[in-house]
Amino acid sequence: MTPWVLLDRAQVPGNGGELCLYQRGDEFSIKIAGRGELMNSRVHGSEDALAEHTCARLVDCVKPRLLIGGLGMGFTLAAALKHIGNQAQVMVAELVPAVVAWNRGPLGEHTGHPLRDPRVTVNETDVARILTAGQQSYDAILLDVDNGPEGLTRQENDWLYSLNGLNEAYAALRPQGVLAVWSAGPDKDFLQRLRKVGFEVDEVRVRTRGSKGARHIIWFARRSA
Repeated sequence: MTPWVLLDRAQVPGNGGELCLYQRGDEFSIKIAGRGELMNSRVHGSEDALAEHTCARLVDCVKPRLLIGGLGMGFTLAAALKHIGNQAQVMVAELVPAVVAWNRGPLGEHTGHPLRDPRVTVNETDVARILTAGQQSYDAILLDVDNGPEGLTRQENDWLYSLNGLNEAYAALRPQGVLAVWSAGPDKDFLQRLRKVGFEVDEVRVRTRGSKGARHIIWFARRSA
């Protein structure tokens, strides 16, 4: 079997460890040093579903404005652009500048280079900063940060999934806006926190590879007013 080749390393701010970009043939992998694989270019069905299901909930928005927290390998962004329409605006918040560079470089071939799309703005910062700065600014907020509520890389990410973070997300959404949260697995406590904040919540289970692969969870939480 063809061995993995290390292409680059990047430190995650806030003692979040080190991200490593590997390539094997036409396959890419982002791993956390010493803690295993975070994402793989062959397995992105649930990331696609995160965007597709969100956009399906925005059919009545004429000029939707989206915030995507976490660029990853760009699959969520690419799927959103495919389904959201030509008048949309999409802001991507990515904490690690190297991840943006990887998507502008070798990873972009797998997703059609979505960062080149004129609808897209990239902000190299923590998505939490953007959430706290926007009041009723977005029709949808998509969070694919770390590993969901049970994160792997940064303790600071816990705030996003806390009551305080969810209240900020609620405030940043326009009426009837949707908060979509990807997670590697179920979390009853997080579901209860979403409802406590005032969201109407749907919990959807999706596969990593169409009808196959591991099951991941996406919560779609709608702001009622």
